[in-house]
Amino acid sequence: MKSSKYDFLWILVPLLLLAIWGNVSLGAIKIPQKELFLTFMSESDVKSSWVYIIQQYRVPKMVVSILVGVSLSVSGLLMQTLFRNPMAGPYVLGLSSGAGLGVALVLLGSSLLPIYLQELFQSAYAVVIASIIGSLLLLFSILLLARSVSNSMTLLIIGLMFGSFANSMVAVLTYYSSAEELKRFTFWSLGNLGNLSWTFILIFGIVTFVGVVLSICSVKSLDALMLGERYASSMGISIKKARVIIILATGILAGVCTAFVGPIAFVGLAVPHISRLLFKVSNHKEMIIVSSLIGAILMLFCDALTQFPGQSFILPINAITSILGAPLVIGLLLRKR
Repeated sequence: MKSSKYDFLWILVPLLLLAIWGNVSLGAIKIPQKELFLTFMSESDVKSSWVYIIQQYRVPKMVVSILVGVSLSVSGLLMQTLFRNPMAGPYVLGLSSGAGLGVALVLLGSSLLPIYLQELFQSAYAVVIASIIGSLLLLFSILLLARSVSNSMTLLIIGLMFGSFANSMVAVLTYYSSAEELKRFTFWSLGNLGNLSWTFILIFGIVTFVGVVLSICSVKSLDALMLGERYASSMGISIKKARVIIILATGILAGVCTAFVGPIAFVGLAVPHISRLLFKVSNHKEMIIVSSLIGAILMLFCDALTQFPGQSFILPINAITSILGAPLVIGLLLRKR
């Protein structure tokens, strides 16, 4: 029987379902598997405290983990293809730095405002809005330059300079900030998958869906760019138009992720490499699907490790993603050699 080009789904989909169940099962409070199952079946004889923990904390965090894994993995794949650079990631154009500057202005610069405005600027909504505005301003600046710059490497350098400038402004703000303000900003920069309302999660999901659809619409350009911009031009691809669409999709995916959960490290860089090494997929349509599934599985696994059963503390998600991601990619690369 001839094998299907989507045979990888038979491996990744069961792994994703297993990761979802494991993510919801694990936590500081141990909940029996039977009670967990009854909760999903809407049985009334389950303890109300367990129902609250599962429905109001674990399930939302599980959904956010999947959205983060998908958005960062796909955006990382787009950047690595556009710049033909294996070290490129979702934040290579400085989007996280722009978001960080927006958040820093709110969290670190609010003390300069009148007292009646300080409480408004320190709310969760203000942090999300500031992050979105910071990412969008930097994204639109890069998109304007993308139409006039002929070389993708030049655009990459410009993006890095934008990021460096934003980081410098953040450094200035941190120097004049109080210990409490620095603590809040540091907590945001470590990443946090919890504490999102279903309204925020719905917005996160819709925007991620738009970014993934835009990425899938660019698969022809992405496949051609893998062989270089000259080859893509000879195939009738408009390089400037393709570049703008790819950067826009990346900005949407990486920007919304940073806005809602903070800058998550290593996932967008590592997952495309893991996808290529584990599954010999031939085109970007398959790569987007594989990267999305592996990214979701990896984030669910990392999130489960942030809080061990019986422990009250929660480890930063960025620490777990880097600790697991770096050795995994190194091991796969060495095995390939």
